[in-house]
Amino acid sequence: MEQSPKKLLEQVQDVIRLKHYSYQTEKTYINWIRRYIFFHDKHHPKDTGSTEIEVFLTHLVT
Repeated sequence: MEQSPKKLLEQVQDVIRLKHYSYQTEKTYINWIRRYIFFHDKHHPKDTGSTEIEVFLTHLVT
């Protein structure tokens, strides 16, 4: 039986836990990634580029 690939946030969570980061750091990273995704109308981060990152960061500053 084939397993479906893990979702992005699950992959991030796995890497954070592998690196033994604190639980609070994990929650913070996941929250920022989620905010970024929702800001760009639920587009996957792999489909965005430096322009979208700049727009998001500018939005946070202003």
